[in-house]
Amino acid sequence: MEEFILTRPTNEYASQIMEYRQEFLDAGDSMDGTGSLRRIENPEEYIKICREYEDPAMVPSHLVPATQFFFVRKRDNRLVGMIQVRHYFNDFLERFGGNIGYSVRPSERRKGYAKEMLKTTLSFCKEIGLDKVLISCIDGNIGSEKTILANGGIYESTVHEPNANEDLKRFWITLY
Repeated sequence: MEEFILTRPTNEYASQIMEYRQEFLDAGDSMDGTGSLRRIENPEEYIKICREYEDPAMVPSHLVPATQFFFVRKRDNRLVGMIQVRHYFNDFLERFGGNIGYSVRPSERRKGYAKEMLKTTLSFCKEIGLDKVLISCIDGNIGSEKTILANGGIYESTVHEPNANEDLKRFWITLY
């Protein structure tokens, strides 16, 4: 496996943030694990919000504190994935979203990056005091399901999320 770094958003990646966003928009794909990226067109504003949302005092009341990470390939410093860790649940996350959301840019998929990104992030989850994490994926997203299972995910149930009209498979990963 190639070498990667897991890093918080910085201005160094400003242009790549927008390229990442545009690649998802062009593909008509969801930007799971990217926080507010879909609605924000200014990378500096996005970075600022990512930093603010780590602080419980700065998070809007309908959200929870979260840490945003970029998964960057070392050899070319390319942003290939994003993963967000939600520090605890609100009602929606407990029922549907889970502690972790992630995505790999469409042009970089099927290379094992999501598996490695999730594996790398689990140690951070333990650092912030989590002993297990909930991750959900759309029923039928075989790649994401394989990623979760490869990292120790245990299937719990499938639930219907009415707002998106999607069935979501829920998995728990115990942190050791």
